[in-house]
Amino acid sequence: MGHLGIAAIQTAGRKSGNLDQIEKDVAATAKRLPWVQMIVLGELAIHGPALKFAEPENGPTITRLQQLAKRLNVWLVPGSLYEKRGDEVYNVTHVIDPSGEIVAKHDKLYPFLPYEKGITPGRDFCVFDVPGAGRIGVAICYDMWFPEVIRTLTAMGAEAILLPTMTNTIDRDVELSIARSNAATNQCYFIDVNVAGEQGNGKSIFYGPGGELLYACGDAAEVVALNLDFDEVRRVRSEGWQGLGQVLKSFRDAPVEYEIYQSAEQRKAGFEALGPLTMPSRKGTAEFDPSPSGTNPKLKIVE
Repeated sequence: MGHLGIAAIQTAGRKSGNLDQIEKDVAATAKRLPWVQMIVLGELAIHGPALKFAEPENGPTITRLQQLAKRLNVWLVPGSLYEKRGDEVYNVTHVIDPSGEIVAKHDKLYPFLPYEKGITPGRDFCVFDVPGAGRIGVAICYDMWFPEVIRTLTAMGAEAILLPTMTNTIDRDVELSIARSNAATNQCYFIDVNVAGEQGNGKSIFYGPGGELLYACGDAAEVVALNLDFDEVRRVRSEGWQGLGQVLKSFRDAPVEYEIYQSAEQRKAGFEALGPLTMPSRKGTAEFDPSPSGTNPKLKIVE
């Protein structure tokens, strides 16, 4: 009891148009690893980050993926898709069970602003149960930079966190540290699946409930299969990892209150001095200031 075979596919696709290849990869993984019960992919792996590929709810792509999960008899978490609802577009992760039903959906809470423009932030947290195994939480990429998200999922009973990711920037190394911290401070499995190829720089990472490294991918296509032991999560939360800190119990029992979390207005007031969230820009231009009588020229900034 309490075990789940999970496979993460780090794709190395094109910028968009990867549905056919991903369908083949998922089918090949299910065939090669028949003990695997769940297959997870990276954020926007199928169509990429272009808003023009957004589909309505229950659109053709998700319908096709539901059929795939049912045919293979696996849980499928196919990264994420842009989904249109009226005039708004959300970045959505669907959770499809082995019967092909969508049993949970997560709208990305924190679009990667100011770069991920045109995406409406979600408002709700997503957890779901795998019978006979455990409870799993879902977040998307930039969501993990906000510890409140992962702690909330943990408070809702999540024993493993799935994080479809699309990162192609130099802060991937920082994200690996954040992933480990999230695993250790919430005493859970943390499954961070990035994309590679034209979409991202790979380096998917997988940590256990003590923050211990289970596996780290390179920057090419890769399939990683893991056996998650949810009984181990429960033991670590009860006794501490290696008999050390019982983090969640201490968080539960401490009398401290966090006033900035009492309301959105209090949170905004606490950080008002930061100013608005805007795209970084060039703050000035550089020009040389000729120096007198043979001294070195000085560089000055003209605002």
